[in-house]
Amino acid sequence: MYRNNIEDLKKWKNSQNRKPLIIRGARQVGKTWLMKEFGKTCYEKYAYINFDDNSRMQKLFEEDFDLDRIIQGFKIESGVNIESENTLIILDEIQETPKALKALKYFCENANEYHIVSAGSLLGVAIHEGTSFPVGKVDFLNLAPLSFMEFMEALGEKELLELLKNNDFSMIKVFNTKFKEYLKLYYYIGGMPEVVNSYVQNKDLLEVRKIQIKLLEAYEQDFSKHAPTNIVPRIRQLWNNIPTQLAKENKKFIYGLVREGARAREYEIALSWLIDCGLIYQVNRVNNSKIPLSAYQDFNAFKLYLLDVGLLTAMTRIDAKTILEGNEIFEEFKGSLTEQYVLCQLKQCTELEVFYWSSDKGISEIDFITQIGRDNVPIEVKASENLQAKSLKSFVQKYNTKINIRTSMSDYRKENWLINIPLYSIGNIERIIEL
Repeated sequence: MYRNNIEDLKKWKNSQNRKPLIIRGARQVGKTWLMKEFGKTCYEKYAYINFDDNSRMQKLFEEDFDLDRIIQGFKIESGVNIESENTLIILDEIQETPKALKALKYFCENANEYHIVSAGSLLGVAIHEGTSFPVGKVDFLNLAPLSFMEFMEALGEKELLELLKNNDFSMIKVFNTKFKEYLKLYYYIGGMPEVVNSYVQNKDLLEVRKIQIKLLEAYEQDFSKHAPTNIVPRIRQLWNNIPTQLAKENKKFIYGLVREGARAREYEIALSWLIDCGLIYQVNRVNNSKIPLSAYQDFNAFKLYLLDVGLLTAMTRIDAKTILEGNEIFEEFKGSLTEQYVLCQLKQCTELEVFYWSSDKGISEIDFITQIGRDNVPIEVKASENLQAKSLKSFVQKYNTKINIRTSMSDYRKENWLINIPLYSIGNIERIIEL
């Protein structure tokens, strides 16, 4: 399996301003695999230390921050002779030993010759709970599930993938039926590495669903194991209510649908916990098109999405036949599924901040809006080949935006005021608008 983030790690390795690196991402998105693969392919050797339930590492950091002593401890624990010039040090589940997290500051300041990468599934939660954090002394890399293009790579469709990477839309149009088939498959399978690997090995969609259900159960077990007891029920309620919220025509999150009479303040901590774990994305509303968009977001109006489109299909128990062949049941939900897919691609393939726009009266809404360069770019999502874009047209007339995107199952086309990007190419949005 290939992850594009390997290229980011190579740049980090060769950077003159390299700092210890923290990889952020939800449980089971492949952080450990990525770190080890990076160590195997880009270094002579790597030293792997897992802090989860590791009393030896707890004791190692109890005394002081003598870096020579700590490196010696890493050598003994990993069984690897660590040499700064050729060894990658991997610190997994580092949040389990808060002083190890703090020690990254001293490695940055006093021993930056060592190459250190670290990760932790609940790292965001640990930081917000007050763990001493080396602000400004670490680099970050966000890891998400496999994008659609990484999914195509995993399936061995290298020729089709090259068409996507090169934005060769004349050839993409020739083979658009194949791309649509793979896109529907991705809607069902998603990008969780274990799920994708299972399908690559066995081509068994029933097994895919079993693994997805186990992952969802594991996440719910994490709620009980790691979250404060008093907010666990609210975390579960929020988490399990997301598909219901996305099924609405107006997808703005409404607490009253979680529980009758519920108020935002009752669920603030639960919401933060899910975001900090990397399990959900929060997309806030903006009500204008000024730059920068981030200065005009409304934190009280937002939409919530899961980290992976395949997990959404698993939560809603949509079977493979419904998605791959299509029927009336799927017609009702495919808009939500497509919107979830597009948001994931924007998060997985770009570093863009994503918002949504709606008018003050809520009559018109644009699914997503982001800032690319000096331009605000509205994005309207269409699940099929329906090319009507009434909300987008009224938005453009109001704000006179230069670049306007509709993404749908239709082929690429560039008109005077609108660019239609095929759904399977949306991850390339930044390069496509330069064409």
